[in-house]
This record gives sequence, structure tokens and C-alpha cells, in this order.
Amino acid sequence: MEFLLIFAQTVAAILVITLVARFANKRLVTHFEGKPHLAFRRQLIQLAGVLGVILTLILFLPLDATLRGQLLSLYGIVLSATIALSSTTLVGNVMAGIMLKTIKSCRPGYYITVGDHFGRITTMDLLHTEIQTEERDLTTLPNLYLINNPVRVMRTSGTVIFVEVSLGYDVPRHVIEKRLLAAATDTGLESPFVQIRELGDFSVTYRVSGLLTEVNRLLDKRRELRARTMDSLHAADIEIVSPNFMNTRNFDTGERFIPEVEAVTEPVDAGGSTDALVFDKAEEAESVTKLREKLQAALERIKACKEVAGDTGKPDAAAAAAAEIASLEKKVERLTTLINRKEAKISEE
Repeated sequence: MEFLLIFAQTVAAILVITLVARFANKRLVTHFEGKPHLAFRRQLIQLAGVLGVILTLILFLPLDATLRGQLLSLYGIVLSATIALSSTTLVGNVMAGIMLKTIKSCRPGYYITVGDHFGRITTMDLLHTEIQTEERDLTTLPNLYLINNPVRVMRTSGTVIFVEVSLGYDVPRHVIEKRLLAAATDTGLESPFVQIRELGDFSVTYRVSGLLTEVNRLLDKRRELRARTMDSLHAADIEIVSPNFMNTRNFDTGERFIPEVEAVTEPVDAGGSTDALVFDKAEEAESVTKLREKLQAALERIKACKEVAGDTGKPDAAAAAAAEIASLEKKVERLTTLINRKEAKISEE
């Protein structure tokens, strides 16, 4: 009878805890349904819930005090060992994800370079970070990989782009620098400058650089800078070949190796934005983040206006605050609808 009583208590405890855990998980999933941007928070709560369920089972099962203490000690040891070995386990990615969220160096829409991977962030989850590459493909990187490797994040205020070209010693340096600066200026880069990168045996390596503030047009501007550099040098009758070209192929002294200069009838970037096509999902993710910032600002403003509207001592200010609240609530409704639509589109992709 004593055994049956202990068995019944054990089954009842497990059954109650299981039902409570299932109910809590169902309510949690329902609460976060349609909110993919809060998936990170939901996963953290579920992880804490699993650890809590295990601890609750140890505490409420009809066990001897000595055995319960041993189980609690074992639970603590296993948990500590798991955290200690997390650099190569699933828990390592969880901890890395928490670290990335804490330092806030990356966010959806940012250009990043990590290892051999370059692209724009589309999703940051508890276990992984997804980037969209220049080929428009989606690459999933474990968060642990981002923590263990240097991550270069392109600043939203602007980045320096450049192009290198190898030219002969027979062309005056000041002429080349003038043409390269003109190409960078025509591209729309700010504060362009030219560097002499290398004095080779047969050629000089020049690099023309400039600040690009429209980072969302990175691919377009890189292409345009290369194209305008080539056009500018050809227009000045400067060959983009090194003098050692003569060592492998004989040609007449007066022969030139540049195409005929033609009038440009179309802009260099004709055909639409390459970045908008390549990084479409990243663009959507970035726009959702910005919309959420606007939504949060509107909600905070509504909260402040409600305090003013409740002040009966200042009827004029209260009336103005009430009118602003009505306008802000419409704005919140529009932003919420737009965010839900964009997130649904992103999840479908």
C-alpha cells in the first residue's frame, strides 16, 4: 500500500506539472503568434520554462530528502557542465545569440562581413543569424560562428568604397590622380582621394576611394565607380595595361589598346537598383525594424499625452493632448497593419 501510494503521488505530480507546462506553452505560443520579431523572446521563455519544469519535478516528487538533495546537486552539476562546454554545443549558440542581442552591434538590414560571408542581415534568432548574399541567396550562420570570428559591420552613416587600377610609369602621376578623382566625383562619392598602393617593377597600383552615404546602393555604386574610372581613363587616352604587356605580345609603337570614346546616352546605373533586387528580404527586414521604432515612439507619445489630457487644471492643454492622442492612435493602427503585412511577406519567403 505504501508503494502504491508513492506511485500514485508520483504519477499525479508528473501529470499535474505536465498539464500546467502544456497549458503555459500553449498560451505562450498563442500570445506570440503573428509576432515573428519576438521569436527570440519566446524561445528564451520556453528555455527557462523547460529548466523550471525539471526543477519543479525534483522538488515536488515524493522523494526522500537525501535523494532530493542528491538530485538537486546533480541537476546543478549538469547545468554547470553544460554551460561550461557550451562553446561547441547547442547551448553555445543560445548564449552567443543572447550576447549578440545584448551588445546590439547587428540588426536586420545591416551589411556585415564575417569570414568569407558578406551580405545583409534578414533575421536574428536565438540560435542563428540569416544573411542575404550578393547572389540573393539566404545563408544561415550559427550565432557561435559570429562570436568566434571578427564581424565587420558597415556603418549606416556611410562607408568608403574604392577601385584599384594598375597603370604604367610612362603616364604622369598628377594626370592619373586627376582623372581618378573626376571618376569618383561623377559617381557621387563624398571626399574622394587617391592613394598610390604599390610601386611595382612594371606598373604603379592606384586606388581611388570615396565616402558612400547611400549604403543601400552599395552594389550599384561599386559598379558605377568601376565604369566611370574606366571611361575617365580612356577619355584621357590612358591605357589600362601594364608595360609588361609588351613582353608577351608584340605590337606597333603607335598602336593603342583602348576602345573608341563614344558619347554616353544612358546613365551608368540604368536598369534599376541592383541592391533592391539582390537584398530584397534584407530591405524588408530593415524597414520592419524602422517601423517598429516609429510605433514604439508613437506609443510612448500617447502615454505622455494621456498624462496631460488627465490634468483638469489645464483644459486647453488637455484638449490639445486629446486631439493628438486621436491622431497618434490612427498612426499606431496604420503602422501595426503595415508591420503585420510586411512580416507576413517575409515569413512567406
